[in-house]
Amino acid sequence: MSVNQKATGFLAEFRKFIARGNVMDLAVGVIIGGAFKSIADSLSNDLLMPLLGLLTPSGLSLSGWTIGPVAVGHFLDTVLSFLITAFALFCLIKALNVFHRKKEEAPAAPPAPPAPSKEEILLTEIRDLLKERS
Repeated sequence: MSVNQKATGFLAEFRKFIARGNVMDLAVGVIIGGAFKSIADSLSNDLLMPLLGLLTPSGLSLSGWTIGPVAVGHFLDTVLSFLITAFALFCLIKALNVFHRKKEEAPAAPPAPPAPSKEEILLTEIRDLLKERS
């Protein structure tokens, strides 16, 4: 097997891997996750942190906290942003699960009655014939 055949086989295998549904779903999830992260960061930095700052006497600002050369405050801001993102995703997934559960529990249409047996059909014909005579 030549190097060219190995490369072609490798590329074909890679194309097959990329075309699988799981990879596409993962790509969409990563893109949506990136967009959701910006929303969660804004929620944390623009809404929650200023509100927490109003509740504390000196005004809470974690980003300025340092221990020597280590920016502890920025790390704490990042952890808080992660926790907010994780909590928001948890709430979103929980709501979706409730929605899907209700959708699955919705009553299905009643099954169609079984078709009449040969005997029932024959008896029906006999009944109809007797009605015609009388």
